[in-house]
Amino acid sequence: MVSEKTESGKTYFWNDEKTRAILYQIVTAGFVAFLGYYLISNVQDNMAKQSIASGFDFVKKEAAFEIGETMIEYSAADTYGKALAVGVLNTLKVSLVGMILTTILGTIIGVATLSSNWLISKLGTIYVEVFQNIPVLLQLFFFYALFYETFPGPRQALNPVTGVFLTNRGIDFPVPAAHPAWGYMGLAFLAACVIVYLTNRWATKRQEETGKQFPIFWIGLGIMAGLPLIAWISNGAPVQMDVPALKGFNFTGGKNISPEFSALLVGLVLYTASFIAQIVRAGIQSISHGQTEAAMSIGLKPGLVLKLVIFPQALRVIVPPLTSQLLNLTKNSSLAVAIGYPDFVQIAGTTINQTGQAVEGVALMMLVYLSFSLSTSAFMNWYNKKIAIIER
Repeated sequence: MVSEKTESGKTYFWNDEKTRAILYQIVTAGFVAFLGYYLISNVQDNMAKQSIASGFDFVKKEAAFEIGETMIEYSAADTYGKALAVGVLNTLKVSLVGMILTTILGTIIGVATLSSNWLISKLGTIYVEVFQNIPVLLQLFFFYALFYETFPGPRQALNPVTGVFLTNRGIDFPVPAAHPAWGYMGLAFLAACVIVYLTNRWATKRQEETGKQFPIFWIGLGIMAGLPLIAWISNGAPVQMDVPALKGFNFTGGKNISPEFSALLVGLVLYTASFIAQIVRAGIQSISHGQTEAAMSIGLKPGLVLKLVIFPQALRVIVPPLTSQLLNLTKNSSLAVAIGYPDFVQIAGTTINQTGQAVEGVALMMLVYLSFSLSTSAFMNWYNKKIAIIER
């Protein structure tokens, strides 16, 4: 690194552009470190003056509060750490299910807005305009009131289908009774997914080399249905169901989907899908119409044109903003506290109120949502690179 010389022949390191750049970075890093140290020290001093203990030892103490909806075994006698884990799982559940459903719905609506059918196109446009311009919190309130006020109490439950009951406490429906066969069916289904994935890769490569198409859809459907069926039959073909039954003031048995979860999921999916629909529409319209005309000229049907020509190219435009909307859905799930769904924010808030560990509680909230967001971004970035069209 050579410094510039002045007229007197002396050299000064600050005259070198690269040296100044490094110096500025060192100063900036030092300022950020000092600011962080000052803030942390100030918080610790204030907590000490108010005799508030710091640290995360509270996660080992008994929580002493119930949680209405859990994915794992939990009771009030369990620790705050387990209560927070329940909140993480509840948030993860609504986020993952919401991402899948909103992507599917948003894609369908986006394609519908470009339909040549006037009615379908207008319905898609109306959907986007309505749900996009109503605040998501208001939509959550609306759907919660709809689920809670529309259905009667358990004793007057609606029974549209045998074993299915609709009440203001949610939807109760039968599920298969516990049996080892269901676990083997799950493993068989995962194995079928792997087989279909490898078969699809082989079929795609074969089509690129020879031009011959392979009926991957029907064969894949047969594999994914056939392997679990074989596992079910080979393990005794159990048919016993755990059916909900009214006992006292509520139903026991079966599976229950609470109105809080239903309202949160429906509100987030419908709201986010309206934005994804616009992203899909813009992605499709970014592809030259000549591509469609060329595909139609060689005899491809509209469905195949969309699948084989338009979407592979449009995904380059769709995926980056789609990632942002999926992240928004995860972050918007924190609004669950407004309708009583026990997500991580609500449980962490209860923990803060009982323990007084506000700094630690908020730090955990930030860490959890940061982890969710970074994980989603990493997966979508991987997918974006995977579908990128390689220039030749």
